[in-house]
Amino acid sequence: MIEAGLLDDRRVELLNGLVLEMAPEGPDHADLSTGVAEFLITRSQGRYQVRDAKPITITETGSEPEPDIALVRRQAYRQGHPTPADVFLIIEFANSSLEKDTDEKRHAYAAAGIADYWVANLRDGVLIVYRDPQGDDYQQEQRLNDGTIAPLAFPDLIIDVRALL
Repeated sequence: MIEAGLLDDRRVELLNGLVLEMAPEGPDHADLSTGVAEFLITRSQGRYQVRDAKPITITETGSEPEPDIALVRRQAYRQGHPTPADVFLIIEFANSSLEKDTDEKRHAYAAAGIADYWVANLRDGVLIVYRDPQGDDYQQEQRLNDGTIAPLAFPDLIIDVRALL
């Protein structure tokens, strides 16, 4: 449907075999995701690529979500989108999408083995950090509203939690 242009006028993503409409970004969502992406790009030092609202392919669950930010292996993706083996970190900024990001997407990312998944809950001002995927869920969940955090793959990449909220 996407390749045929049937959904050209709509923001959609494929999740668990279903085409889901994406909520429009509010100003806080757009501003925060842009600022965090810029910060991560300046700190990459050639170690990863920052993909901003671009698809990743999860064949196991029939999904092609478009996370707000994904840190992926640095390489060309002209033949296909990054797969879970390429993903170091996914960050979603959630307001109206909070339930989807902490439920369907959490389970899809865990089932794919994505080790580090963060949801910036803009409603409540808390960063939810999911780690240690087993089966279709994460074994660790941490909630932060201040302090610092670093991606598992890049422990030297220190990020102020408030910058994500």
